[in-house]
Amino acid sequence: MITTLRSVGYDHIETSALKTRRIKLGFTPDVLTFAVADLTVLLVLMATRNAGEAVSLVKAGKWPELGFSPFLLCGPQIGSGVYGTKPYTVGFIGFGRIAKMALKRLSPYGISRCLYANRRSAKASNPLESTEEDTALAREMNIGLVHAAPLSYIAAESDLVIVLAPGGPETHHIVDEGFLRKMKPTAVLVNTSRGTLVDTDALVKALQENWIWSAGLDVVEGEPNITADHPLLQLPRAVILPHIGSATLDTREAMARLAVENLVNGLKGERIEHQVSL
Repeated sequence: MITTLRSVGYDHIETSALKTRRIKLGFTPDVLTFAVADLTVLLVLMATRNAGEAVSLVKAGKWPELGFSPFLLCGPQIGSGVYGTKPYTVGFIGFGRIAKMALKRLSPYGISRCLYANRRSAKASNPLESTEEDTALAREMNIGLVHAAPLSYIAAESDLVIVLAPGGPETHHIVDEGFLRKMKPTAVLVNTSRGTLVDTDALVKALQENWIWSAGLDVVEGEPNITADHPLLQLPRAVILPHIGSATLDTREAMARLAVENLVNGLKGERIEHQVSL
């Protein structure tokens, strides 16, 4: 027997029940890497440049009331800045295929350092030395330095934090109040993985009290039950999208094709190319 998903994440599936019943589980990795990386960069730009607030003002008919101010709706500069010399650090929580593709998309902005947290580094006492793979990646993307680091270090050092780790108990509220309090007041948080990784109450407080600059979220705890009175939707510097990371025509077609191939191969007793190890 087989069941198959049209997604790469499977934290919403009771895998232990499938394993007990000897039911195979197919999924659709790889084909959504480009689309989610692109949307991640979109949220980086929107959250950093206050685009969500700006669009809301225009749609509410308030543009004529704004007047002119040199710093109206200004946000931090992404990357190395006007003169190309400003240090800029991007921190990733999770550093798989999508995270590396997002980094590649961001590298032309001028990234001086990339930090990332993995299982080994997340709770370490100090940053880890760059591996050979890190050094090669830095060279390929023209980034000054790439290395793993503890979560607390990533929070304190990063100008941009991107959450791209799997969901589940191990990563539940990995971005909590303690993490957010360590972030820079000009730092931006982006989450395109799973809503459960970010403590919503803590994030609301962080934005209300200006611990951080802004947040861009494609995923939110409790989705899709995010109604107009949700606390995050009351905050001008919170950009919220309805979980559309993989929503391009090409990607969704490729995901559907993989899901069907998984199902057909499983029913025929043939090798399932994209199967979750239960």
